[in-house]
Amino acid sequence: MVTLEIVMRSIVLASTSPYRRQLLARLRVAFEIDAPAVDETPLPLELPRAIAQRLARNKALAVEPRHRDAIIIGADQVADDDGQPLGKPGDHAAALEQLQSLQGRTVVFHTALAVLDSASGQLREDSVPTTVRFRTLPRAVLDAYLRLDTPYDCAGAAKAESLGIMLLESVQSDDPTALIGLPLIRLTTLLMRNDVLLPVA
Repeated sequence: MVTLEIVMRSIVLASTSPYRRQLLARLRVAFEIDAPAVDETPLPLELPRAIAQRLARNKALAVEPRHRDAIIIGADQVADDDGQPLGKPGDHAAALEQLQSLQGRTVVFHTALAVLDSASGQLREDSVPTTVRFRTLPRAVLDAYLRLDTPYDCAGAAKAESLGIMLLESVQSDDPTALIGLPLIRLTTLLMRNDVLLPVA
């Protein structure tokens, strides 16, 4: 019988995202949440992938002083709309405008990871792109969807893990949870490199 031996290191998720918290819980490791205070304003001419990676790194580093012997996970996601970052809509009107602009178009969502060992200072980083093509749907359908799912905290205004999947024509990624906000395949690889999860017979 194969089991997982959990190395007793504290794991900290540097995020307040309920989506990332739910995804990390799938790995069945104990972890705590620490909210990072990070300015998410893009730098001048900064590309979406670079924004996501910088913010993931900064989130992990922001909570490091409070966790001196821990594995700290930072993550961020930025949607790439022809080279321009696509932010969270924030409210219904902005979400409707965002969805209408994306009809029949393709967007790349860059989901970045930073795993920091605060004891050694070692930082491991990775990024996973997810290519999403949106369907073309009537305004009334988009409006009804938004009222049901309220995805105002999601770039692209579509919760792929919920009813928002019906807005999408196709999704291409090598890590199925990346679009939701935390690529678990890449994350488990980085955690194993930090001796967090060790498969044993």
